[in-house]
This record gives sequence, C-alpha cells and structure tokens, in this order.
Amino acid sequence: MKILYFAWVRQKVGRAEEAVAPPPEVTTVAALVDWLAAQSPGHADAFANRRTIRCAVNQDFATPDHPVAAGDEIAFFPPVTGG
Repeated sequence: MKILYFAWVRQKVGRAEEAVAPPPEVTTVAALVDWLAAQSPGHADAFANRRTIRCAVNQDFATPDHPVAAGDEIAFFPPVTGG
C-alpha cells in the first residue's frame, strides 16, 4: 500500500510518501488511520483531529468506511477550498 501525504499532513508525518503493509484487520480508511496514528509521534499528531483530514483511495475521494487493500494508493490531505 502506498501512502501519500500532502501539505501540513506531510510536514507533521515528516515525509511525502511511504510504503506500508498494515495487518490484515486494516480493511477501511478509518482502520488505516488508526493504525497509521500508532506508527510514530508525527503520525499521531497528523491524525489527532480526523475531521481536518481528507482521503482519496486510488485518486477517488473516500469516506472513513471506504475499503482499502494491498496495492492501493491512499492520499491524505487537508480540506481544499477554491474560488
């Protein structure tokens, strides 16, 4: 699974991307976020307020209950506004 981090999420985690192999019970975005938050203090800080982070799975916006699997590309980023 390839994880991409953007903007302040990247700054808190300390990297732009990483390859991870979460345990088999990590099957949703929410479970992945829980697992990632336990990986380091930077991850914990980045995911401390889950309502301030958006996610995309394979370049499609995803909700916390969206499934994830090995081989997926998961991106985490702050909410985006435009004008």
